[in-house]
Amino acid sequence: MTTITLVQGDITRQHADAIVNAANSSLLGGGGVDGAIHRRGGPAILAQCRELRAARYGRGLPTGQAVATTAGELAARWVIHTVGPVYRATGGDPALLASCYRESLRVADELGARTVAFPAISTGVYRWPMDDAARIAVETVRNTPTAVEEVRFVLFDDRAYEAFARHAG
Repeated sequence: MTTITLVQGDITRQHADAIVNAANSSLLGGGGVDGAIHRRGGPAILAQCRELRAARYGRGLPTGQAVATTAGELAARWVIHTVGPVYRATGGDPALLASCYRESLRVADELGARTVAFPAISTGVYRWPMDDAARIAVETVRNTPTAVEEVRFVLFDDRAYEAFARHAG
C-alpha cells in the first residue's frame, strides 16, 4: 500500500527516487515548479528534454501524459515531467488532472521508483482551485495501483498544505 505524506517546502530540495515536474508541453522549462526544477537540476535535464522533443514529442508532451528524464543535479534519480490542464473560467477537465498523477505513477513503476515527490499540479499559473486539485490528487493516488511505496506531496505554502491535509487526513 502506498503511503501518502505531506511536506511544506521546496520540491527541488527533496530526496526521492523521482520528482514530478509540473511541466509545460514544450518540455523546455518555464516558470514556477518547472523553472525551479530546470534551474536547480542543471543542463542535463534540458538536454534530455530536447532529445525527447526531437525524437518523440515534436509537438510537445500532451496534457495528462508523463515522461521521465535524468534528475541532473537534484537529489533524485529521475524527473517525471507531466503537463497539467489549464483551469479556465468555465472549469477544467478533472480527468486530465487525474491522468497527470496516474501517468506519473505508471512511469515511476516502469523506472522502479519507490518514492515519488509531487507538486500540486496545475494550481499555479494554470489556476486550478487548490481544494479541488488536492481532492483529485489524493483520490487518484489512493485509487491507482502502483509499486510506489511513498507518494510525497510537496506543497509550497500553508494554503496548499492545508488543502491537501483536508483530503489526505
